[in-house]
Amino acid sequence: MDAAQLRELTARLLTEAKHKDAVIEKLTHENAVLKRLKFAAQSERFNAEQKSLLDETLDADLQAVAEETEHLAPRAAAPRERQQAKRQPLPVSLPRREVRHEPASTTCACGCQMKRIGEDVAEKLDYQPGVFTVERHVRGKWACAECERLVQAPVAAHIIDKGIPTAGLLAQVLVAKYADHLPLYRQETIFGRAGFAIPRSTLAQWVGSAGVQLQPLVDAMRDDLLRRRVLHADETPVAMLDPGAGKTKRAYLWSYCSTSFDRDRLVVFDFAEGRAGRHAMEFLGHPGEQAWRGALVCDDYAGYKALFAQGITEAGCLAHARRKFHELWANHKSTLAEQALALFARLYEVEREIADLPADERLRLRQLKARPAADALHAWLLAQRQKVPPGSATAKAMDYSIARWSALVRYIDDGDLPADNNWVENQIRPIAIGRNNWLFAGSLRAGKRAAAIMSLVHSAKLNAHEPHAYLKDVMQRLPTQPASRIGELLPHRWTPQPGC
Repeated sequence: MDAAQLRELTARLLTEAKHKDAVIEKLTHENAVLKRLKFAAQSERFNAEQKSLLDETLDADLQAVAEETEHLAPRAAAPRERQQAKRQPLPVSLPRREVRHEPASTTCACGCQMKRIGEDVAEKLDYQPGVFTVERHVRGKWACAECERLVQAPVAAHIIDKGIPTAGLLAQVLVAKYADHLPLYRQETIFGRAGFAIPRSTLAQWVGSAGVQLQPLVDAMRDDLLRRRVLHADETPVAMLDPGAGKTKRAYLWSYCSTSFDRDRLVVFDFAEGRAGRHAMEFLGHPGEQAWRGALVCDDYAGYKALFAQGITEAGCLAHARRKFHELWANHKSTLAEQALALFARLYEVEREIADLPADERLRLRQLKARPAADALHAWLLAQRQKVPPGSATAKAMDYSIARWSALVRYIDDGDLPADNNWVENQIRPIAIGRNNWLFAGSLRAGKRAAAIMSLVHSAKLNAHEPHAYLKDVMQRLPTQPASRIGELLPHRWTPQPGC
């Protein structure tokens, strides 16, 4: 090439290099932003379920950016070896289908027959959409030629006797709707891909029938729950259709559950048209001589105040008090909030240490370690409050803890009380995912049915049961289960039958 051509080539290469550098810089910045969203310290405004949905997008974006950057960046002369993350082996219980890869010819170029000296195996995870099967219930007819007697074996009772679904199919519909948050119109499409499109109206009828049949089980679970001395309570808004107004209104899903210290794990949801305290009073049986009067772990919502006047013991939520300081630190890097968080951390260190101990030992160690830490926090709050101007965010955070101090530290004097309400908040958080898919509850009845079925599904998960297996077995046994033995089917008492 002559000088002019060389100059032209050099200019073009420089232009391309500058363009690539600009794109790489852009992608590097985008990659840093995505990694910060994924791996940076999480603000408490995100719950675990919201974070999981965000991570799905972030993981895809991070991989895409990494591949684009790799194509644009110049290849290194001697790339350094990276240690590969060790992947967990695939479960041995999964069926395996071998795909053999062998040379077209095992005769060497020299003419000799090669011998097999080993093999390399790589496993990949495959999935096939659900496939429908049909149960053919064949009932033989037997007749006597002499007396003309006809004998035929009865068919076992089904939860929907004259319907086509088995307990397994019903369990799939309920778990998909109330655990996997798939509305019926989406399930209709999924079933269509599997070879048999079930109209959503039919699915809705099945859900309604199953809800009615399962309600006695939920009632029994509520009765069992109210025998506990300590309960958690929380509530979350859910939209409900208001046909008269032509729009939706705000309803609430209330959650009541046993503590993480309780051997029996159960949670019961209660759907109500509002957030008034009377809904909590009705669930707990107030007013009345048989009303529940234990210790209730809850936040500072005013709706619970009437319960404390009825003899219920208030147990505050330490996490709510801490959260107010965390918001100050996260948003404004407040040094006072940082000091408060360090004092709260001492209390939570004790809780982590005693989490698996029996109640009497928890009480002893709380008195020994948590009491001094709580006294130090209280003294700090009182001292610093005098220096903070009234009405400020810091003052409000301090006033919350000071005003509720007796309730916040009540757990220190009771080994059965948890320090905060996080346990029930974790149970109610999946509802935030569901309400994005449900759009709204169609009616008060529909909301109560959803609450009942979710009570069974989430209680099954709390007790480490696979929800589909649990509901399938329960709906197979429920039609013939005596009312006096319905407690055997409660999630915390359920024992799978052989083959379940």
